[in-house]
This record gives sequence, structure tokens and C-alpha cells, in this order.
Amino acid sequence: MKIKRQPSIAKLKKRAWGVFSRYVRLRDSWRTTGSLEYGECVSCNRTLPFSELDAGHFVPKKSGNYFSERGVNAQCRSCNRFHSGNPLEYRRELIRRYGEGVDLELEAEARQSVKFTQQGLLELIEHYKAAIKKLEEDK
Repeated sequence: MKIKRQPSIAKLKKRAWGVFSRYVRLRDSWRTTGSLEYGECVSCNRTLPFSELDAGHFVPKKSGNYFSERGVNAQCRSCNRFHSGNPLEYRRELIRRYGEGVDLELEAEARQSVKFTQQGLLELIEHYKAAIKKLEEDK
């Protein structure tokens, strides 16, 4: 009889990122275009099909903000991958969306050390799966 092993933290983190990324892109697509099929880039405001959006970090993937709902937003691949996140425009849009000082809060959050656990990541996965289901059902 085989004993089922728990997935590693690395595998769970990758799975959690996939679910979280989908949630962020759906959330922002709905927020910016009123559609789940298209969304706007947080940095350059270009409207693109959902499949062409990334979930881009305001502060590069640091442990303290890896799964930050305010610090990760829908972003075009050009800004996210080839223009280092287009940080000045990203900062301006974050302040417009969430208020003055949010950029500084996110930078401080990124300096926090977070230890991911299997249970915590499993809970994160389930939370964002449910959030995605709700977004898809409500829209």
C-alpha cells in the first residue's frame, strides 16, 4: 500500500500562484472593463484579452508580498516582462486605486519575511478557487 505524500512547499507555492494569478487577472478584468474576457494593464492602460495578461508584482516577488492582493495586479506582458513592471506608472495607478501611501505600505510589506507552510498554501489555494468561482458565477 502506497502512502500519499504531501506535495512540497515549492509545488504548492507554484499551484497557489497559478490560482492567485488567475484570480487577480479576473478581478482586474472585471474592475477595468466590466468583462472577464478583457482587462487593462495597471501600468500602460492597454486593453488586452485575458489570455494576454500577467499578474504583475509592484515590488518584485518578495516573500512578504508574493500573494498581496493590492501589490499584484493585471499587467500586460510587455510592461511586466520587458519593462521591469513599468514601475512609475504602476505606482501612480496603485495610488489612484488604493490611496496615498499604499506604495510605501507595499514596499514595507515586501521587506517582511513570510514562511510558507503546506497547510497555509493549501488554504490559500482553496480561498482563491472559491473567489474565482464567485467571480465567474456573478459576472
